[in-house]
Amino acid sequence: MEASRIALPIGTALDRFIKNNQDQFQYASGELSQLLRDIALASKVVNREVNKAGLIDIMGPMGSQNSGGEQQQKLDVLANIRFTRALTKGGEACALISEETESFVDLNNDGNYVIAIDPLDGSSNIDVNVSIGTIFSIYRRKSPVGQPIQDQDILQTGDEQVAAGYILYGSSTMLVYTTGHGVNGFTYESTLGEYVLSHPDMTIPADGRIYSVNEGLSNSFSESVKTYLTYCKDNNYTARYIGSLVADFHRNLLKGGIYIYPATAKDKMGKLRLMYECNALAFLAEQAGGRATDGKNRILEIKPKDLHQRTPFFVGSTKMVEKAESFG
Repeated sequence: MEASRIALPIGTALDRFIKNNQDQFQYASGELSQLLRDIALASKVVNREVNKAGLIDIMGPMGSQNSGGEQQQKLDVLANIRFTRALTKGGEACALISEETESFVDLNNDGNYVIAIDPLDGSSNIDVNVSIGTIFSIYRRKSPVGQPIQDQDILQTGDEQVAAGYILYGSSTMLVYTTGHGVNGFTYESTLGEYVLSHPDMTIPADGRIYSVNEGLSNSFSESVKTYLTYCKDNNYTARYIGSLVADFHRNLLKGGIYIYPATAKDKMGKLRLMYECNALAFLAEQAGGRATDGKNRILEIKPKDLHQRTPFFVGSTKMVEKAESFG
């Protein structure tokens, strides 16, 4: 039987919210609750670094590339270190899948959970003071505790997530997460050093009039995507594209809209990563009443074959995603 959701007032501290809703978790031993606290703690440290980035030498490129062959920013590496340390010290996670590492990081064979994370999505925008974010997924391991990590532990489908969320570092810093019982948002109150409930039971409007896509690449989109974008323009929809996935997703979650990163001539499988970008946001979208697909297939049902597998991504208000799919 599904545990009942405990309604708590706006302003409730994250720790109290997690504690009071702990019985929603299938394995209510306190480990998943601690994982969420560890992620929240690391995000506070990253938030501090982001806010002082212009004052110390942590902006700009690192001079190395990440797993996808992209230029690493100094803040990418810093954020990856902060989250890895927090999750290692906690002991609940057995493995970490990160955009910043080629293979998974073996944390603790006695841990019960696998974390997939993009430590700092959109970090190149920090130089121009644009919102950026962290995206995370949490899976329960399948192999026996104490044994080496197996492929079955780290290559799970999105519908096997036990929790997922993101942290948005913007005009205010927010942590938004789900454990499969709706979506709740918490705003960081810096004078208290606490995340407090500010957006309970978040739902995305069923329809909207905002579309988010990098139209600079439109010449290399498929005809179906081009046709949908023409439909948006013919119906006077508003184009809004920040170029920071978390920020674009967050706006559409609140206001209604669709985010699209389709396949292109250059990136035939899309550019976004299934394991630590799309699965988490797809889980959140569905829990908020939205929809997420690769243009044809439900994101959460795609079986990953690689840690850094890419996929086209259509996510947002259900009617808008369905309309985009109808042109395919």
